[in-house]
Order: sequence, then structure tokens, then C-alpha cells
Amino acid sequence: MFGLGFQEILLLGLVALILFGAKKLPDVGKALGESIREFKKAMQGDSAPAKKEAAGHDDAKT
Repeated sequence: MFGLGFQEILLLGLVALILFGAKKLPDVGKALGESIREFKKAMQGDSAPAKKEAAGHDDAKT
């Protein structure tokens, strides 16, 4: 995993814990995961959700 060993990953986790605190860390992880998911969808060209949103807005106007 990116050439990181156990000690490096542990150090990164401790730094994140110090920066964000124990209460905010799950929220930060969730936001990061959602961002990565959206980025992957955009890179794959998945435009189905965009089409659904556009169709929903058109129905509201008529």
C-alpha cells in the first residue's frame, strides 16, 4: 500500500487523531470516503445520477 509500513501508517493515524480529535475523526473518514467514491464515479464517466437529477428538475418545472 504505497510502500508504507505499519509504523508509518500508525504515525499517520496518530497525527490525524491529534489534529482532528477522537470525536471528529469518524466524520472526517466518512467525508473522505464519499469524496473518493464520487471521484471514482466521475473518472469512470458514470453520468446516470446526473441524468436522474436533471429529469427530476424538468418534472418540477412542468
